[in-house]
Order: sequence, then structure tokens, then C-alpha cells
Amino acid sequence: MRDQEHSLAGRAGSPSAEAGEPAKSSPDAGGETMPSLEEMLRRAELQAQEHHDAWLRAKAESDNIRKRAQADIANAHKYALETFAGQLLPVRDSLEAALTADNATLDALRRGVELTLKQLDGAFDKFAIKEVNPVGEKFDPHKHQAMTTVESDKAPNTVLHVLQKGYLLNDRVLRPALVTVAKAKER
Repeated sequence: MRDQEHSLAGRAGSPSAEAGEPAKSSPDAGGETMPSLEEMLRRAELQAQEHHDAWLRAKAESDNIRKRAQADIANAHKYALETFAGQLLPVRDSLEAALTADNATLDALRRGVELTLKQLDGAFDKFAIKEVNPVGEKFDPHKHQAMTTVESDKAPNTVLHVLQKGYLLNDRVLRPALVTVAKAKER
């Protein structure tokens, strides 16, 4: 049995040196001796428990970070338009005020609508929403949607008329412009 212990201890290396503890010495061995198998097992079990506890703490922290990130993303999606919506509220207020005006003249309503449109343009500018009104430009299928083609003296694929303006959000198409495009005259 003692030969088996010594052989196992020799294969296991020096756990006491790994753990930072000096090896036990025995006067009858004439120097340093290996700790017993029970001592090595106890130390290995302690180390395993410490590693397991550290792993559990790291896993819990990782789960908490993931949950916080998911909540942050959900809130970002939920409230992404909050600032933009705040900019649109005065526009709505102005439109409602125009509808409640009792004795407004056509000229007064027109001025009110123009001021409301300026408010809306201000909100669009603040949030990088740009109008696409491509009359006279070359047709771009990435920004325009051709509704019809018309024979014209203008160069083929030139936008002749805009049926509905398009809009870009940070240079990304929010809505393509609906356009009429020139085609060469048939001869």
C-alpha cells in the first residue's frame, strides 16, 4: 500500500509546491517527503471548491450583465422616438389650434399652415430627415420609384415630375419619391 501511495504521489507532481506550501519533512526519510494522499485529496477538493465558487460568481455576473444589456436594448427600442415625438407635439398643437379657430380668414389659415410646416421642417432637420424632390435629376432606382414613363425631349431616364416626394433618414431611404421618368421619343 505504501508503494502505491508513493507511486501516486510521484505521478501527481508536487501539489504542495503548486499551492505555495513547503513540503513536509520527516526525519526518518532523510529529507523532504510527499504529503499523504488524504492531504493531497483535501487540498485538491479545496481548490476545486474555490474554482467552482469563482466560476459560479463569474457565471452569475455574466447573467446579470446579459440581463441588463437586454433591458437596455428593450428600453432603447421602446423609447427611441421619444425625442422626435417631442418635436412633433408642437406641430400637432398648431394644427389643432388652426382647426379650432372660429373666425379665421383664408389668409390667416394659410399663414398658420406655413408656420406649422416650418415647425415640421425644423423637426426633420434636427433628426436628419431630408426631402427627395428629384425633378430634372437622373432617375435613381435606389431613391426613386418610377410610376410611369413619358416621351420627352429631355434625356432618357430624367425625372420629369414628382408625384410624391421621398424622404431620407440619415441618407437611408425612408420613402422613395414617386416619379414620372422621361423616355426617348419614338420615331
